[in-house]
Amino acid sequence: MIIRNIEKEDNFKIKEIIQDSLKSHGLDIPGTAYFDPQLNDLHQYYHHFKHGNYWVVELEGEVVGGIGIAPFNEQDKVCELQKLYVSPKAQGLGVGKKLMETALSFAAKYYDACYLETTHELQTACRLYGKYGFTLLPEPLPGSDHSAMNAWYLKNLTELKDVQ
Repeated sequence: MIIRNIEKEDNFKIKEIIQDSLKSHGLDIPGTAYFDPQLNDLHQYYHHFKHGNYWVVELEGEVVGGIGIAPFNEQDKVCELQKLYVSPKAQGLGVGKKLMETALSFAAKYYDACYLETTHELQTACRLYGKYGFTLLPEPLPGSDHSAMNAWYLKNLTELKDVQ
């Protein structure tokens, strides 16, 4: 398993993984990442952030998933965990955990908290977020983009700063 920064050549594959995953859950609807305008060029989108990044994971030379960190509210030192998706063939292999560890370790260097938006229908993802210390919020933080989401989480990153 190799986790690396996204490259331009990865754009199509990671878009396909994201959209296939959302479609398989009936979430190929407006207000989800399925229609994010940056989905066609995630490499360029994340490349322009000073304190943001997108990582892909390769298994046997094939991109099978990814995760991103982007600024959400820089004034309050809050980032957003974005687009954590793993293809079905790589699920159950610890790929999501490795991606989470990579992203949160990076985020803790620059931010005090990490926000994310998802939906309760993605039960596996919600359990993963809980295992990593994310707390379910009663409503989205101001500035939220994905209107179809119904689960919002926040994680304090300051305890990770002490470990690094």
